[in-house]
Amino acid sequence: MCLTVTLCGASVNRLLVVLLLLLLCLLLHSALLRGNSLHRRTVLDVSREDAVIPVLLCASEERLGAAMATVNSIHSNTDAEVFFFIVTLHDAVGLTRQYIEKTKLKHIKYKILEFNPMVLKGKVKPVSARPELLHPVTELCAFLPPLLDINHKRLIYVDDDVIVQGDIRDLFDVKLEPGHAAAFGSDCDLPYSHEIVRSVGMQTTYMGFLDYRKPEVRDLGINPSQCSFNPGVFVADVDEWKRQAVTKQLEHWMQENVRSNLYSSALVGGVATPPMLMVFHDKYTRLEPLWHVRHLGFSPDTSYPESYLQGAQLLHWNGPFKPWTTPSVHAELWERWFIPDPSGRFKVTRTRMEKAT
Repeated sequence: MCLTVTLCGASVNRLLVVLLLLLLCLLLHSALLRGNSLHRRTVLDVSREDAVIPVLLCASEERLGAAMATVNSIHSNTDAEVFFFIVTLHDAVGLTRQYIEKTKLKHIKYKILEFNPMVLKGKVKPVSARPELLHPVTELCAFLPPLLDINHKRLIYVDDDVIVQGDIRDLFDVKLEPGHAAAFGSDCDLPYSHEIVRSVGMQTTYMGFLDYRKPEVRDLGINPSQCSFNPGVFVADVDEWKRQAVTKQLEHWMQENVRSNLYSSALVGGVATPPMLMVFHDKYTRLEPLWHVRHLGFSPDTSYPESYLQGAQLLHWNGPFKPWTTPSVHAELWERWFIPDPSGRFKVTRTRMEKAT
């Protein structure tokens, strides 16, 4: 009897051990599955973020057709997934949405952001030789990272007088140097633009944007003959931008200019370029020159060689002579991407359009 009980007890113990081992295996298997599932979700989230290219641009009511041409050129020249953040004022929100939804652009992925011009109070002077440069949306680039609630680590900013001929993915993939919050195109990196610069008396150095008679400017220690850059196109590292508090620095210099007139909006860069030059001095990565071929809007008479324009990845009509008005050089390259305004408000000069056909 005692032997039988002992054997039965041993059998029960072995059975319990087997059950415990099976339970342990099930628990381990479940944990591994959860770990793999979490890993897969993380990988998918990262891949989704890397796959989407966020592009920011402004769309004032007066130049809405120009902004839509920019969007069209970017969307048409890439297979990448692009998400457009389109910033405008309250009165133009409906027009912007209509322009997209009632044209071939209805398939793009986008979000319209309403810009509050009150954030510029006390930061921009109410006088300018070129009033269009004082439009509230013109100053957008100074405030872009805090304005956007996105999870992307970097984004691209482009002005509305830009046409992209290359694949925007190549611009997005530019490698920023350590500690740099943005990449810009240097004003001294375009060999074919030197003749244009000389012919219209443009400035390509800090002397052309800052008033070196002011002690605040001299105290920056910036050589007045150092090359400037153009902030109309740039790639931004959003985390680094926030870490360096770039927006606060820009606001500081804009406020200082209102008080002390450190730079003049009558100069070639208007009111947007000087504070960017001050904050990013010697702290930006240079873009490849063909990714920002500019100065197309500074003279109606001086043009680039056709072979050079064909290799250009991005064209910028910065200056007073825009391709949707006359006169303007190389307007046919812009008109290729223009989409007529369904509301009929934005119009291109008819003689220019006929000349291009």
